[in-house]
Amino acid sequence: MTDHEMLIPSVGVITDIRKDTPDVKTFRILTPDGKKPFEHMPGQCAMLSIPGVGEAMFSITSSPTNREFMEFSIKKCGCLTSWLHALEVGQQITIRGPYGNPFPVNTEFKGKDMLFIAGGIGLAPLRSVINYIRDNRADYGKVDVVYGSRSKDDLVDIREIQEEWMNEPDFNVHLTIDRAQEGWDGHVGFVPSYVEELGFDTNKTAVLCGPPIMIKFTLASLIKLGFSKEQVYTTLELRMKCGIGKCGRCNVGDKYVCKDGPVFRFDQLDELPNEY
Repeated sequence: MTDHEMLIPSVGVITDIRKDTPDVKTFRILTPDGKKPFEHMPGQCAMLSIPGVGEAMFSITSSPTNREFMEFSIKKCGCLTSWLHALEVGQQITIRGPYGNPFPVNTEFKGKDMLFIAGGIGLAPLRSVINYIRDNRADYGKVDVVYGSRSKDDLVDIREIQEEWMNEPDFNVHLTIDRAQEGWDGHVGFVPSYVEELGFDTNKTAVLCGPPIMIKFTLASLIKLGFSKEQVYTTLELRMKCGIGKCGRCNVGDKYVCKDGPVFRFDQLDELPNEY
């Protein structure tokens, strides 16, 4: 697909809205004739737009193995996302993509034991990879997921995690929340220290996604456990603006997040963005 074709939006119809947490909703999007808007690979993004309001880049949170529809889990945190949260089933937006380089699910990750570490809405970009691995289970080793949020009500996709992921063979899910609260008998504490406490052995490939401060400290925890930067991946899709390397607003050092990423291995990043 040429850059020009990728810039042409198509109409998307919202067919389902799920309220995940107090400020996260998951939107299911199809074309007006009931098809999936386009094909993608785990880790790629799409530009969602409300004409007259604005547009922004979001991770596609459904797995490519889902042939029927595309999903986006979106946190309400600004003008466009507030408009999106006000939409109802049946309303239309525009969608274009896919953008960015995906996670190397068919190359580097194949045959490996995987460790996914997410904080808050950071689970959303990893959901497509995790479900891709679940649907191609024989191609991968054991899977560990460490997922933390501010409170139990802020855990995204908790029903899917509890009912499906936790029942998957060779799948271990470790949940934590920042502060103790009534009705929670699981682990309490921040993700980086929980990762150290769990003490994973280093024969795994790790994938991190979450707020900048969490990524910074979790990477430090993994290095303390003996992981090398070559074993650890992240996605920086929050920095993507135009998606095709034309605006220059997503550069990190000598790289463009949209052209060279948003998926990076940490040894490919000579420097983390300023907020890390």
